[in-house]
Amino acid sequence: MDPAADSAYELLSQYSHSFMVSQVLFAACELGLFDLLAEAGEPLSSAAVATGLGTSPHGTELLLDTCASLELLTVETGAGRALYRNSGLASSFLTRTSPTSQLHMLRYLSNTTYPCWAHLAAAVREGRPQYSRAFGVPSQDLFAAIYRSEAEQLCFMRGLQEVWAVHGRAVMTAFDLSSFPVICDLGGDFFKDPLPAADLYVLARVLHDWTDDRCSHLLARIHHTCKPGGGILVVESVLREDGRGPLTTQLYSLNMLVQTEGRERTPAEYCRLLSSAGFQDFRMKKTGCTYDAMLARK
Repeated sequence: MDPAADSAYELLSQYSHSFMVSQVLFAACELGLFDLLAEAGEPLSSAAVATGLGTSPHGTELLLDTCASLELLTVETGAGRALYRNSGLASSFLTRTSPTSQLHMLRYLSNTTYPCWAHLAAAVREGRPQYSRAFGVPSQDLFAAIYRSEAEQLCFMRGLQEVWAVHGRAVMTAFDLSSFPVICDLGGDFFKDPLPAADLYVLARVLHDWTDDRCSHLLARIHHTCKPGGGILVVESVLREDGRGPLTTQLYSLNMLVQTEGRERTPAEYCRLLSSAGFQDFRMKKTGCTYDAMLARK
């Protein structure tokens, strides 16, 4: 093949094998690899890791070396053997004691999101979530499908807390919110439950779960309850105005297809939703992170 064809094939190979990379990450977290290395306080041999995890020596060695290639681990060689320790990435995000740990979100991605994505083609054909195929759970009641058990719901909620441990400061400092003494971060069944009185309502990764009609219904409820001069802060991963990119946001939008009723939206689409509910003075701030902030007032 010519160089252009070689490059194209390499890209195709990278795309087609990406699921293997995520499974290496998920398996290492599930087995407790990064916590074991963190607690050891010193680099460990493959044999010591296998003993600590109760895993096969052969499988453990393969997993360790692959994690090293992915820069999840570092390797030192001494006395004719390899010794492994966590990389900076793993220490920051993959150990349960780290303040920026992402273990619960990764567990949710592994146990819930990944099985749904196995049915992406069906989701595209049908235009609906794939919990019935992935788990045998009817998708008609989205809340029941998403929160299949109390443990699953708790894992998801802790995962969201972990995400905001990384991104929260950027989105909450995007605007000066000092004029809002009482702030309410909305969660739960906000379509039916009474909304508490507040000066500012925060919807973080909420609107992307729902259709335009359901979003309009929720925003109208918030506008009705919101005090005059109060506001709403929407935090989402926002598409460019042409809808093509960033890639991460496009992938999130496909995830909404396989798991929820919703999709990611452009700034103009969020502005229309908020304006139709009665909110004014729409402003958006790019944070430079995965999630951006949008503010509007009553």
